Amino acid sequence: MCGIVGFIDNKTKKEKEKIIKKMADEIIHRGPDGEGYYTDESIALGHRRLSIIDIKGGGQPIYNKEKTKAIIFNGEIYNYESLKEELIELGYTFETKTDTEVILYGYEAWQEEVFQKLRGMFAFVIYDKEKKELIGARDHFGMKPFYYYQKDGEFLFASEIKSMLVHPEFQKEVNKDALKMFLIFQYSVKEETFFKNVYKLKPGHYFKYKEGNLEIKPYFEISYEKGSTKSYQEMKKQMKKVLEDSIYYHQTTSDVEVGAYLSGGVDSSYVVSVAKPDKTFSVGFSYEGFDETEYALDLSKMLKIKNKREKISPEDFFLSLPKVQWHTDEPHANLSTVPLYFLSKLTREEVKVALSGEGSDEMFGGYNEYNDPLLLRIYLHIPLWIRSKIRGLCKHLPHFPGRNTLIKYGLPFNKRYIGHGSFMESEEANKILCEELKNEETIEDILEPIYSKIKNEDEITKKMFIDYHFWLPQDILLKADKMSMAHSIELRTPLMDIEVFRFARTIPNKYLLKKKETKYLFRDVSKEMIPEEWSKRRKCGFPVPFSKWIREEKFYQMVKNTFSKKYVKEFFDQKYILNLLENHYQEKENNGRKIYNIYCFLIWYQVYFVTN
Repeated sequence: MCGIVGFIDNKTKKEKEKIIKKMADEIIHRGPDGEGYYTDESIALGHRRLSIIDIKGGGQPIYNKEKTKAIIFNGEIYNYESLKEELIELGYTFETKTDTEVILYGYEAWQEEVFQKLRGMFAFVIYDKEKKELIGARDHFGMKPFYYYQKDGEFLFASEIKSMLVHPEFQKEVNKDALKMFLIFQYSVKEETFFKNVYKLKPGHYFKYKEGNLEIKPYFEISYEKGSTKSYQEMKKQMKKVLEDSIYYHQTTSDVEVGAYLSGGVDSSYVVSVAKPDKTFSVGFSYEGFDETEYALDLSKMLKIKNKREKISPEDFFLSLPKVQWHTDEPHANLSTVPLYFLSKLTREEVKVALSGEGSDEMFGGYNEYNDPLLLRIYLHIPLWIRSKIRGLCKHLPHFPGRNTLIKYGLPFNKRYIGHGSFMESEEANKILCEELKNEETIEDILEPIYSKIKNEDEITKKMFIDYHFWLPQDILLKADKMSMAHSIELRTPLMDIEVFRFARTIPNKYLLKKKETKYLFRDVSKEMIPEEWSKRRKCGFPVPFSKWIREEKFYQMVKNTFSKKYVKEFFDQKYILNLLENHYQEKENNGRKIYNIYCFLIWYQVYFVTN
């Protein structure tokens, strides 16, 4: 795992050398084990290395035999040895034992087809000196980040935005247009980031840049084939084989020790039970109902595996937020990001590669929202125009059990389902924003380009499809990468694997959800490896008692102090957000998640625009 940086401009080679070194130093946490550079009259490439494979001989950039192409790579390719054998048969010879060199020669041999052949997580660029052309790609699901900046003839790219900020031609400016949807989704949802003119390369896409022209195309798109006629037992047998194969590759493709993150849930418990690493790591909170570390310890004891765990205090949580927001590059308000930051810190004390359980829910139908309760499914048979009228009535009534559900399900699917971060609608986001930033943009505007591709699918498939395009890459996988890399940890997710997906896309919904149970088939497979109590445990994630903490005077005052700063008026209706906080503190309303979204943005803004 590593970090990459680069740029194309008209500066001298000597000037480029100074700038590229400075850019790479900004992300030294992604690669503390080494550095490497290439510069010429056109381009500068930089690489920070976390050495996992071919520790002595894997420095980057890596060049082809003729020295006409150079590659810098961030990620891990789990099938590189089999691809290497194919390339050797084609006449290629190798100077290193790395997967990086395999990608380079794979591109020479197969051009864009190589992207589809890669099994792993990746973001890389290849510079063709003869053509003066830059080629780059990001993995199928967005496990590895890739950002680029384009303005006034300048083209910059990097694993993290912060490294581009030190380039002398980078113009740092807040993209205020991203704020409204952030409040609704809890993460940066647009292709253009919170920094103007900085964009994300989408998962499953590649680009070519030559003579100022940027061309971006997809090489992979999510699709489903759920018409399988295989029996349940056949599907179960195949899933078991696919998962065990993936865990094997993710664990053994390494020249250093591999540990594992472990919570009390079925996903990480299954991965650990199959992999049986020597060490597992867990974090939690000393607050009733917000700690799963006992479950992790119990399973580790059963498996005779060492478990190292730690409790996070509220003081630790609040003090870490500026550093967490610095590492995420853009404001990020998933509460579980902070415990993941501490988990990675704990893990790095003993290993530098860890397995984790991300991806199972999207693959196998694990979220509770995928499995609507029976009464709700019945309610959805009522014509939308009637539910819409009920919604309008409920919006004007005081709170009662079920009110929020009636309001939410009074909307058509493409206006009500955005994943798991949503806890406010467009109208309320406008109330929170200052007058200048209020606008008519809606959730539907964001979802429509994706939703339009699956209009004729059933609701379960629609939900999974939307999560693959929003929640998974821009929340789950982003925080997994940024928080692990903050502590120089290579985090591997064997359940989030292209070969696992090729199987998962064929599973009929009747095997994914059964009665009240989510990801039924996966849980059934897991029962052979872990106790039934673990296999049946409902999705919990990293529960964080933030809403309870800010009803304590100390932390309430901390948030209030931030909400009261002068610059807040540039973004929010200050009186409105202070009232949200006060009503929550007085226990008149539960506004904890809304407050956290606002607070995270303001902390991020302080880090990148006030203190710098």
